[in-house]
Amino acid sequence: MKRALLALGAVAVLAAAGPVSAADGKAVYDKSCAGCHGAMSPKLGDKAAWAPLIKQGAGALTASAIKGKGVMPPRGGAASDADVKAAVDYIISKAK
Repeated sequence: MKRALLALGAVAVLAAAGPVSAADGKAVYDKSCAGCHGAMSPKLGDKAAWAPLIKQGAGALTASAIKGKGVMPPRGGAASDADVKAAVDYIISKAK
């Protein structure tokens, strides 16, 4: 699946040629994100904790995860920007 990184102002968003499946996002989350987001805040599924982050939009949340934030390393340990986007989409789906 071909993916391109597009810059929109200060926010980077990923555009995909096709959708990333929830299974892919879950697999990336389980491998790269669950170690921290299963134990530390914001935890997967914590609607109140994720709400203000989700309000910023999926693109901004993805860009933040790609860059890294606080103790979270860039990409949260995921291999690619596409993997990060899939994990962010999965996390968002669990917080709605």
